[in-house]
Amino acid sequence: MARGKAAAKHRAWQRMLSGRRLDLLDPSPLDVEIEDIAHGLARVARWNGQTRGDAIFSVAQHSVLVLDVLDAMEPGLPDATRLMVLLHDAPEYVIGDMISPFKAVIGESYKGVELRLLGAIHLRFGLPATTPPAVKTLTKKADKVAAFLEATQLAGFGIEESCRIFGDPRPLPRPMDATRLVPLPAAEAQQTFLDRFVRIFG
Repeated sequence: MARGKAAAKHRAWQRMLSGRRLDLLDPSPLDVEIEDIAHGLARVARWNGQTRGDAIFSVAQHSVLVLDVLDAMEPGLPDATRLMVLLHDAPEYVIGDMISPFKAVIGESYKGVELRLLGAIHLRFGLPATTPPAVKTLTKKADKVAAFLEATQLAGFGIEESCRIFGDPRPLPRPMDATRLVPLPAAEAQQTFLDRFVRIFG
């Protein structure tokens, strides 16, 4: 019993700059603000920070890149689909970006927290709590292209190694084949993400 009381005292929420307190175990859509998401994602590094450039390549910038890839591959998709793709890594504003090998080590506990957060985020912006399978497929397809571009341009992977690990997305959808990635300072990445959100969500 004493152990249970001690466990109950452990804080399971994070205070955001907006003043919201987001509970990781039972996240409420009412505690989700897009400004908090953009701020957090712009300061979370992709590839554990192992990228070229003076600034990190942030999850905010990655999210915009994935949406750009999707728009190049599948122009004219509904805004709800595009918004789900932009927000596909949004839980990382709370739990950070863990590289895939570490996620595999942790297992289902990480995935459960991630899905609960994503569900709350979706509901906050009028999206289905669970991402539809078709949108998941589109997101993975665009995410692989983005990973290939990031790996080969910023993270030091060769073309063959990247294709072996992440899959070969070539030929890349135009104009993504000419895209050159430049890591942005946090404030600029944050604003880029917010601008893209506003263009979709209004």
